[in-house]
Amino acid sequence: ARSDWSHVRLNHHSYKEIVERKARDHAVDVALIRAVIHAESNFNHQAKSKAGAEGLMQLMPSTQKLLQVKNPYNVYENIDAGTRLLKQLLKKYGNNIKFAAAAYNAGEGAVKRYRGIPPYEETRNYVKRVALLYSRYRMFN
Repeated sequence: ARSDWSHVRLNHHSYKEIVERKARDHAVDVALIRAVIHAESNFNHQAKSKAGAEGLMQLMPSTQKLLQVKNPYNVYENIDAGTRLLKQLLKKYGNNIKFAAAAYNAGEGAVKRYRGIPPYEETRNYVKRVALLYSRYRMFN
């Protein structure tokens, strides 16, 4: 959380083939998938949050169930489900990356309730982090 996201080292290699395949399969920018993985877990496939989110893309148990994820620590399953979720959110919010990131972090209900990015400090920081990482990853795609 205290990292300088404008200078943190980018990771172009971890899970490269899976990320590129899922990006093609679901028509989501590779740079956005990398940005979300970086922001969520720093590419640690064993990550688990205090809130219970699991794996690379930090999927909550309810999201796992909805997306039929059997093992959130399985890299392939996690990236596939997280990318499908991103695709749904991008479609819902007219490809607005910031709204999609806000919904990924705080839930669609919060974005609807506040008609945009919720006023939660964690979510606002998350949206800025994802947008910055996305911009940086796009420069090197």
